[in-house]
Amino acid sequence: MSSLLAASLVGMAAAAAPTVKPSAPAPVLIVMTSHATKGSTGEPTGFYLGEVTHPLAVFQAAGIPVEFASIQGGEPPVDGLDLKDATNVRYWNDATFRQSLRTTLKLDDVKVGRYSAVFYAGGHGAVWDFPKSPAVQRVTREVYEAGRVVGAVCHGPAALVNVKLSDGKYLVAGKQVSAFTDDEERAVKLEKVVPFLLATTLEERGAKHQPAANWTAKVVVDGRLVTGQNPQSATGTAEAVRDLILARAAKPAP
Repeated sequence: MSSLLAASLVGMAAAAAPTVKPSAPAPVLIVMTSHATKGSTGEPTGFYLGEVTHPLAVFQAAGIPVEFASIQGGEPPVDGLDLKDATNVRYWNDATFRQSLRTTLKLDDVKVGRYSAVFYAGGHGAVWDFPKSPAVQRVTREVYEAGRVVGAVCHGPAALVNVKLSDGKYLVAGKQVSAFTDDEERAVKLEKVVPFLLATTLEERGAKHQPAANWTAKVVVDGRLVTGQNPQSATGTAEAVRDLILARAAKPAP
């Protein structure tokens, strides 16, 4: 066979081969607390707005769909309503976003197979209802054991303190994590109000907590577990989750 004919056949075969396109990423499920008061103080709390809006902006910019859930479903209480934050303002004034907040899914009704990741937003309310929620434990375990991504920021890692995998071990055992630190809790004078100190409790579950200075961004990635320390870490935590999702989506389907 002449070299010219061989080259022609190779070119025809290449042209005939189907183009393998990466699969579109499945949605991220952002989960919010439904708890509205800071213990016996009666002071209001809820999910921290910037820990939803900033991750949402990251995911939407990457073309990753987002759905919302909360422990009880419906409209969760909001905290951290900082309207000097341009990202907060953009979403707070967006009718579609506000309607999505009013109609969050009840977490217990969620079918995890449709999601590429679950992302737990913080806000002090999370330390009251995330840890004791069977739905949080089920969704987190099923997402993680399906080879997908679990993310959490600030008080969002409260979702992780009681999650056990099918082998009976805590998900966080032996893993590097970040979360709202005990020093940050003392700085906001809530260390005796919250039901437990988050960083200490994660360490008691076998996690290797990696603190940074108060109010500085800190994101820790350990395999498919992504955690961030505080509101300043919300964007970076979402970016790390995004990168894991897009890397998985770029792999050709089997």
